[in-house]
Amino acid sequence: MTAREACHDRALVLSLGSNLGDRLANLQLGLDVVGSGAVDLEAVSSVYETDPVGGPDQADYLNAVLLAGSSLPAREILGLCATAEAAAGRVRMERWGPRTLDVDIIVYGEQVSADPALTLPHPRAYERAFVLVPWLELDPHAELPGWGAVAGLLAPATATGVRRRSDLRLALPDRPSKDGAAHNGPARNLPATGIATPGADAPCS
Repeated sequence: MTAREACHDRALVLSLGSNLGDRLANLQLGLDVVGSGAVDLEAVSSVYETDPVGGPDQADYLNAVLLAGSSLPAREILGLCATAEAAAGRVRMERWGPRTLDVDIIVYGEQVSADPALTLPHPRAYERAFVLVPWLELDPHAELPGWGAVAGLLAPATATGVRRRSDLRLALPDRPSKDGAAHNGPARNLPATGIATPGADAPCS
């Protein structure tokens, strides 16, 4: 396998959240925009309604987690996330305030970065049940680099503000299958270890 091929298999975990406007439509828009770039979306979690964490008094959120793979540099993925947020009309007024759409990179392969503009893994993912619960749904063996097993990070008390909404659903964008036909839908329970490749943290160009 070449370095370029390995880069294509780099595991990407994204978190989406919305508590303004049509929350479900905002999440779907974010998923569609991210999927329109050079990002291969593999699985989307159930939709969860969650209590707001930090910031001013605000409405409850809808949250979901995406598993994907990509060869893009991390900064280009960050730009794609910003494009999705802009498409949903996000305006940044205050830290941790309400928003139409938030798209965060949680992990990208084994990349580690202390850059304030792009800290990897996400510096607060370890304590955010609205990230850990849907991520664990998709991958019971998920690992957060530097923190260990996601299952071990999720204490029962921290998950009380996270409620699965079985009446709501997100769909992956149409993408070609191996036989050339298009398909979509929430491909769930795909292990992240099926996306990652040892050595995939080498820089991609």
